[in-house]
Amino acid sequence: MPLVHLSDMINHAYRHHYAVGAFGVANLQFLEGIMQAAESCRSPVVLNLIESHFEGYNFDILMPAVTAAARQATVPVAINFDHGTSLAAAERAIRAGCNGVMVDTSALRFSENLWQTRDIVTMAHACGVTVEGELGYVPGVEGDNAKNHPGELAYTSAAEAVGYVERTGVDCLAVSIGTVHGRMKGAPKLDYARLAKIKDALTVPLAIHGGSGLSPDQFRKLIANGVAKINYSTALADAANRSIRENITADRKGVHNSLLAGVRGAVRGEAESCLRIWGCGGRAAEVLAQCRPWQEAQHLVLYNVQSALSESEAAAIMREAKISLEATPGVRNIHTGQTIQADGKYRFSLLVNFVSQSALLAYHNQSAQLGFPNKAFWSLVDEHVTLDIRES
Repeated sequence: MPLVHLSDMINHAYRHHYAVGAFGVANLQFLEGIMQAAESCRSPVVLNLIESHFEGYNFDILMPAVTAAARQATVPVAINFDHGTSLAAAERAIRAGCNGVMVDTSALRFSENLWQTRDIVTMAHACGVTVEGELGYVPGVEGDNAKNHPGELAYTSAAEAVGYVERTGVDCLAVSIGTVHGRMKGAPKLDYARLAKIKDALTVPLAIHGGSGLSPDQFRKLIANGVAKINYSTALADAANRSIRENITADRKGVHNSLLAGVRGAVRGEAESCLRIWGCGGRAAEVLAQCRPWQEAQHLVLYNVQSALSESEAAAIMREAKISLEATPGVRNIHTGQTIQADGKYRFSLLVNFVSQSALLAYHNQSAQLGFPNKAFWSLVDEHVTLDIRES
């Protein structure tokens, strides 16, 4: 079960002077190609779910496949929600299984960016989830996803970065030093002096958005200056597109599956090249040894209700429970049930699945504020057993 805490993975890279790849997952073929690359290189990897890409697939349907791929892997994997648009979107991503979130408020004024990011940190950290903030602005130029980042480049200031990190509590900071979303036009010019100042001023890992189009030497200079996470998406899409075009050229009457036949391999090849350049190849074992496993948790209640309560009244209580508890950050899903055995000691059950032990602990800490568990529910329960269960 090598799904690990994203903060542990990034900090390992930061301490050992390499970078992990956060690769954009556009569909199942991308997912499989990325995972094949990570397994082949024995590398840690971040599966990046980019909110603007959700127009091309159903996030709630793809996420179980992403989670399954991570849990079946033999290399360390983290799942990151990237460029979200709101606190609610981050909560949804965490509920779906992401253990890292980045809500992009970088286009806002510094004060607004700071306060909104701090709210996200408060919510996510209560669930044990890693938060990446962005200061400065990385625009789009052309190609996949570029249209979602309009406007002009705004460089990150080292002085503002210090205040931002201290006051928000982010675990990682995405900086703007000359990269762009999408494809570069002309030779990229990166401000390494600015990046070095930011690195010296902070103690958190740095991230680069817009990794496509950079040279191996540029990547190495970025990593030497504190970059421990590199977002990479457009070049994967371009590799997939080239494969499809080649198949169309070779067989214009080709069926759907034959036209897509090389996509997985193209994505794998592009990702493998990056993993080797970025220095994370061959590090899977040491990362697994030094990262905490990401473990879900459950809160189980077995109970009897007062004998005067009808089946329909009990069912109504459980519906109220689900509505109340589903609003709690970090709750993945809730199951209610009734024993099949008529003479069972406890007739009813409530099972709440949390994204992590931290989320379960946060739930217990705030339960006094939740109306349902302490009022409507317990006043009607005759006897009960509660269990907190850690995933093993």
